[in-house]
Amino acid sequence: MSAVVPRSFRLLEELENGEKGRGAEACSYGLANGDDVTMTNWNGTILGPPHSVHENRIYSVNIKCGENYPDSPPTINFVSKVNLPCVDPRNGKVDLTKLPRLTVWKREFTMETILLEIRRQAI
Repeated sequence: MSAVVPRSFRLLEELENGEKGRGAEACSYGLANGDDVTMTNWNGTILGPPHSVHENRIYSVNIKCGENYPDSPPTINFVSKVNLPCVDPRNGKVDLTKLPRLTVWKREFTMETILLEIRRQAI
């Protein structure tokens, strides 16, 4: 039986990975405000995949990790308009249920997991 990592520890780990560029080169993420002690509001970027209509584009997203993260998924909104099946064109909100690998949320998923899945839809 493994111990459940508290929200703050998990977010600190994700912050460190995001700041040190330990993840995929196709996306990045970090706190929207370094003074946010609750680590709720984050910014993310997704690079458009090569050989797609999104190539050479950089998309910005706002990520909100609620008090139940990582047991519940964060909410993600695109800052600018983007035409993807998982994004509501009215408000830019990402519908995670429209991302095949994320239809059932799992605690081990991270912000990077989500950003990479969104990027896969842009291919």
